[in-house]
Formats: sequence, C-alpha cells, structure tokens
Amino acid sequence: MRKKLLLAIAFALGVWAYLLMGAAAPRRAPAAPAMGAEDGIAAYFSPGGGCTSAVVAQIEKATQTIDVQAYLFTSPPIAQAITQAYDRGVRIRVVLDKSQKTGHYSSATYLLNHHVPVYIDDQHALAHNKVMLLDGQVLITGSFNFTKSAEENNAENLLIIRDRPKLIAAYQANFDRHFNHSMPYAASGK
Repeated sequence: MRKKLLLAIAFALGVWAYLLMGAAAPRRAPAAPAMGAEDGIAAYFSPGGGCTSAVVAQIEKATQTIDVQAYLFTSPPIAQAITQAYDRGVRIRVVLDKSQKTGHYSSATYLLNHHVPVYIDDQHALAHNKVMLLDGQVLITGSFNFTKSAEENNAENLLIIRDRPKLIAAYQANFDRHFNHSMPYAASGK
C-alpha cells in the first residue's frame, strides 16, 4: 500500500512539474513536418519524429468533439491538450484498455480529475486501439501509443487522415460500439 501511495505521489508530482514548466515556458514549437503527406494524409514516425506534437496540434484545433481509444495513455502533453480542449467546450470521450484501470494515479485519473469523461473497455483480452477522432473530420491512428516512450524510444508510426468521410464513419462506428459496452472509470481502480 505504501509503495502504491509513493508511486501515486511521484506520478502526480511529475504531471504537476510538467504542467508548471509548460505554463512558464514559451509556446511550444509547431509540430514537426510529416515525413510523408499526400491528399489529406500525413505520416509521422518515431522515435523523435514529432508524433506527440502532431497529435497535440490536432487536439488544439478541435472545436466540437474528440473521441479517444487508447491501449496506453501516459503522455503528459497529450493529456494536458485534452483537458484544455475540454475546458474550452469540446465534447470529449476517452475509452481506455483495462490495463489503465489501476489503483495509483494515472493519466486516466488525471483526466477524470479534470472532469474529462473516461471509460474502461474491459470486454476484450486487450483494447489495443490507438485512435482519435476529431470533429468528424480528422482521424489519427497507427501503432503510436499516446506515451512518452512511443515518442522517444519506440519505432512507431502515426497517420493523420483528413476529409475521408467513409473511413472516418467506419472508425466512429467502431468507437461507438466499444464506448457502448465500456464502463465509467473509477479512480480507485475498482
């Protein structure tokens, strides 16, 4: 129990330190240019390819809705961008894998503490999706988990796809199907 409490405190302090540094620092640099872009589709690669910045830039542009499906979600910049979008009135729904349902402070808890609706999809061995749908116009997907490790250490890919209504509708239908059987996240991890 003591170890869990110490982990929770360490995570919370890390998030707060990040947020404080972000508030004091000048505006972040724009997203790195895509490694490949064609007809409304942009590709990014990590490590170090600007995937996180590209995701944050899209979140900052959202005005109506953001739906997130994530297997892992521990990226402070992405969590902060989502809470800021929520604060400016964007409707947000986050569906996470059951592995994110823990007893210690996590991004799920961080989002919940900022009143962002978070749900757990525990109906599968893994809810391994890495998807964001923004304003019914933008789809973000790929192998890229929304984590610091995915940006800095892993070989990952990320696609940002714009203005493909049939493709976006298919992903939205899949999101809705999983959202409908997911349960609200409870910070206690129970």
